[in-house]
Amino acid sequence: MRRAPLRLVGLAAAALALAGGAAASSDPYAPLVGPTGAAIGAVAIAERSLYRGAGTRADFLPLYLYEGPAGFLRSQSVGLKLDPAPGWAGEFFLRRRFEGFPIDDVPASLAGMGRREYGVDLGLAAQAAFAWGTPFAEVLHDVSSASRGSELRLGLRVRGQRGRLAFWPQATLALRSARLNDYYYGVRPEEATPGRPEHRPGRGLQPEIGLYASYAVMDRWRLLVGATYARVPQGVAASPVVQRRTDSGILLGALYDLSPPPKPLTHERPLIVRAYHGASSECDVMKIATFRCTTVHTEDDTSVSAFEVGRPLVERLNGWPLDIAGFVGLLRHHEAGLQPDFWQVNAYVKPYFYGFPWDARLRTRIGWGVGLSYARRIPFTEVRHLAARGRPTSRLLNTFDPTIDVSVGDLLGERRLRDTFVGVGVSHRSGIFGTARLLGNVSGGSNYIYGYVETSF
Repeated sequence: MRRAPLRLVGLAAAALALAGGAAASSDPYAPLVGPTGAAIGAVAIAERSLYRGAGTRADFLPLYLYEGPAGFLRSQSVGLKLDPAPGWAGEFFLRRRFEGFPIDDVPASLAGMGRREYGVDLGLAAQAAFAWGTPFAEVLHDVSSASRGSELRLGLRVRGQRGRLAFWPQATLALRSARLNDYYYGVRPEEATPGRPEHRPGRGLQPEIGLYASYAVMDRWRLLVGATYARVPQGVAASPVVQRRTDSGILLGALYDLSPPPKPLTHERPLIVRAYHGASSECDVMKIATFRCTTVHTEDDTSVSAFEVGRPLVERLNGWPLDIAGFVGLLRHHEAGLQPDFWQVNAYVKPYFYGFPWDARLRTRIGWGVGLSYARRIPFTEVRHLAARGRPTSRLLNTFDPTIDVSVGDLLGERRLRDTFVGVGVSHRSGIFGTARLLGNVSGGSNYIYGYVETSF
């Protein structure tokens, strides 16, 4: 694998020839949603770090899952589905790699070394379904500024169901390139000390076993459990910064399934369109949402403009005045000359509550969107806030989108405009208090107060 990029091209071409339309990779969260659908949840993870003196690492993973006929989102991965033949499945994707140095508490064994960052892999996967199980193969290559390493994985997943209990154990054998292992577990010449000699692990094989299960406690709620065990290559285990040859972890979480709707939609699903413009604010997002602080442009003159489209996912959940929709959109950051303007992509689900006593006269909704946000650059307001606190930044963060709006049709007495709304909201990005590796362990973020128009077609 020393010429990994060229060989990966050939492997990718072979995998494309076998591609299909269902979940086809080693992602353990892929089986949680069917061929089409959506779900939201969270997982707490505890792992024994390979790095000497790093102890057990805790992580919080927000789960945002969407499976469509042509694409998918699974929190740490996003991609396209390929479907050339029955019985085969394929995916082309980007996935976050969670290897790397601890962010907040770097152990003494790593002192003075250049930080090893989390990476982003470009991957291609293929699988075939048989009665006895689902063998799969995937090829990965880092396309971030991290390792530039490559990995080939061969595996087998078996799925079973016993009443409310679903389970999917899987076994994987990975061939990791020298560049990948050297980046995360090697010691460079300039990093060597008397107690930490130079080391290059080289390429190697890594077997791994994962056991995963979910239990349906209610119609839509499921509990998740899992455990993983891996044996790292000998060259990795021999590194002076690695303390053991085995890598293990456990996870516990919960998931709410948004698909299919608990009740059929009473009409064909409309296309929802939103457009908004807003200004930066130094206020805390909850103070903005409760109208206790609404000042803008107190520290800088940055602003945002956005256009989003969505579809209803659930109508009148459990008979309540509560709808849930899913949105994707493009947001433009206007940085007022402080740095170049840039684009941001948002993807989120949003519950709308509208059960107010005056609903028949003036339809009023409160929305609480939650999902993921990827910015081409770090917004200036985030750079300033996090640098002042000595915290890391991340292009990928959680997004929170509280809104309140009223029906234009009810305001003007035009029934045909009753599904057109005007309102105000907050475009918020944050790292969930530094708890999530997916979000770069960021603690902090940015807020923009905006006005918007939303309608349906």
